Amino acid sequence: QVQLVESGGGLVQTGGSLRLSCAPSGIISSLDTMGWYRQAPGKQRELVATATREGRINYADSVRGRFFISRDNNKNTVRLQMNSLKPEDPAVYYCVASDGPKAPNFWGQGTQVTVSS
Repeated sequence: QVQLVESGGGLVQTGGSLRLSCAPSGIISSLDTMGWYRQAPGKQRELVATATREGRINYADSVRGRFFISRDNNKNTVRLQMNSLKPEDPAVYYCVASDGPKAPNFWGQGTQVTVSS
């Protein structure tokens, strides 16, 4: 079965940076959209950033200007560079993907991001 595997989570200080990576495990078809969602304690899961195969990128208002998404279409991998991390950024970050112009239908297990003072 196809899996999305995240890596790169961890603990950083306020104002620091982390880079998250996501790669597929198994044989999959070309993906239309890849990106990242997150879920913090007591909050609903929310979109962080997405990138289409053609290069169209969307960011949540809360991360725009601080987080940057990139992808490799051939490898079906996606990265999230997170800069200037804030106390409100800690969450489990999930890699997501879709095989068409639709809501994500592939989800990773999630990776924990923690920000300390």
